[in-house]
Amino acid sequence: MKKRLGIDIDGTVTCPSTFIPYLNEAFGKELALHDITQYNLAPLYGVAEEEMDRWLEENEADIYERAPLARYALEVIDSWKDKYELYYISARGRHLYDLTERWFRRHGVHYHHIDLIGSHDKIAAVRQYKLSAFFEDKYDNACEIAKTCGIPVILFDTPYNQGPLPENVIRVNNWLEAKREIEQRLQP
Repeated sequence: MKKRLGIDIDGTVTCPSTFIPYLNEAFGKELALHDITQYNLAPLYGVAEEEMDRWLEENEADIYERAPLARYALEVIDSWKDKYELYYISARGRHLYDLTERWFRRHGVHYHHIDLIGSHDKIAAVRQYKLSAFFEDKYDNACEIAKTCGIPVILFDTPYNQGPLPENVIRVNNWLEAKREIEQRLQP
């Protein structure tokens, strides 16, 4: 049986700066990825949580539809399509499933399963699907999955996910590094 890889979508398969131009336009800022030093965007854009949540809800579908792929993601994922089962676990809401699947097809991103769980808590999905490793961009998710599930978690380096790394969380700069790390760790 092939090992299953769990892969977050946003900021992992998609470019982590995807939302920034839209946020800048909406809130009159000129921030770049290096300015996004925390996951919670409301304080960075000087708006209340409720306003940011409302804006995200109103705009997320259009932005997800246009999201560019992260560098090297397609090549690495394509090289794994016959070697591993590729399970995408995302905090996106289920109402975005059709849009998400269309995006995967349009960009030629191979998948065996897509689960939009509507929450950042991915522990139950990691356990349910018996994943051998996970790919993530959210710091606390990466740490919790590694600690609770005892699997390697590849954390894609961004300014918003800095902090000390527990055992089994491996920080990488791109998908080529992720491929090297995961193939070393999952060799029989």
